[in-house]
Amino acid sequence: MSFSQFLTDNKENCIALVKELKKTFKYVSVLGADVKGIRISANKNSSAIGDNNFDKQQGFVVKMNNGRAFYEYSFDSFDSDIVSLAKKIVSKVSVTDNLSKLEISPLDIPDEPLVKDFVRQDDFDKFDNGFILKSLKKLVKETLERDSHFLNVFASVVTQDISKLFVSEHRVLTQHYTWANGNLIGVYMGDNKKMVQAREGSYSNNLQYVLNELPTHIEALVNKSYHLSLARPITPGVYDVITDPSITGLIAHEAFGHGVEMDQFVKDRAMGKFMVGKYVASPICNMRDGASGILSTASYFFDDDGVLAQNTQIIKNGKLVSGICDLVSSRQLDFQPTGNGRRENYRHKAYSRMTNTYFEKGKDKLADMISSIKHGYMLFETNNGMEDPKNWAIQCVCEYGIEIVDGKLTDNYVTPVVMSGFVPDLLKSISMISDEFVEEGSGSCGKGYKEWVRVSDGGPHLKARVKLS
Repeated sequence: MSFSQFLTDNKENCIALVKELKKTFKYVSVLGADVKGIRISANKNSSAIGDNNFDKQQGFVVKMNNGRAFYEYSFDSFDSDIVSLAKKIVSKVSVTDNLSKLEISPLDIPDEPLVKDFVRQDDFDKFDNGFILKSLKKLVKETLERDSHFLNVFASVVTQDISKLFVSEHRVLTQHYTWANGNLIGVYMGDNKKMVQAREGSYSNNLQYVLNELPTHIEALVNKSYHLSLARPITPGVYDVITDPSITGLIAHEAFGHGVEMDQFVKDRAMGKFMVGKYVASPICNMRDGASGILSTASYFFDDDGVLAQNTQIIKNGKLVSGICDLVSSRQLDFQPTGNGRRENYRHKAYSRMTNTYFEKGKDKLADMISSIKHGYMLFETNNGMEDPKNWAIQCVCEYGIEIVDGKLTDNYVTPVVMSGFVPDLLKSISMISDEFVEEGSGSCGKGYKEWVRVSDGGPHLKARVKLS
């Protein structure tokens, strides 16, 4: 795959538009986006090849500042001359006298000189859609043949091909990278006539890896499906637990994800604003967010504000040390931009958003963590979660848990499992952290109920004491 021809053809137009709008505005930037991909799927009864419409976009957005406030204007293509387009933009972002009274003067906007093309290598060109579909059909057939209890099996690969162009007075940046999410889902009917659904996944910037790894998960899918068909509801209570890396990531995402997005600090909608510099977790806890920290679905070279990707430490030895911000909130709060300015697409506003959010690994062995629990549960697989950043309540839904008795994992599965509580109480209860690290790069996240972007999370295993229901 290669950088977008659409953006290449319009680079000079973007440079010219910035120059023309600079006659009116103190700061001007243009972000061009060309994002596409495919969704290929197969099951027992059908198959399909189509566009990945979740990520698909092609167009431009202009960000301007007149010394008092930021304005944005999006458009699909350069269908008129630059001078006429600039005049149209200036006329559209004019404000009334009443609105102008609400404007504030942001700090100087960073725009350090840089001209660079960023590229992450991939192998997408080696595989055509027909080959991928054939591989998925074979995977479905092998899984169905492995256990007759499967009513149906669904296999899919979703790809993203991302090209972005950023132009300001002193910057011309391009980036091109790809990602692939593979999933294997089984619908299983146990001998007790209980129907369950189980899933396995594989994620990478290389299709070869995804296609090779998905078949290795068949046995895990069969075993999980069988045990889930026998699973019982959990008895509500407070338990010692061990989280698998996906649940560790869910805790990171919900506890210190939206809660440290600094556009919420501006509006006094996050308790995290008042806790910076204070202990909010066990002293053995360290947590980060950043597009450059690990390689996953939310890894990029620069954000939608043209800020280079970073790896921000949020918790250091138990203390909350930083939030994450976009360009606008960084100027409002006198904070260095952290490279977390992200848009659902070019038609949407940029917000402070998570990227790859994770706990750093510790020093403990998983076997020792399990053996330290008299009675509790090991929790697996992110389902969904929510948080209240203002009051710091958290709820994490796990697909299932396995009971631990006298330091040993049993065959007793419980589902569903809901973990809830006050964020500092949960994080301060963490007493052991494993020396392993796993991330999952298949997720997406909304801000409230909208503004969806790709995210990943993960980390090591954690031992904590939490409320389960």
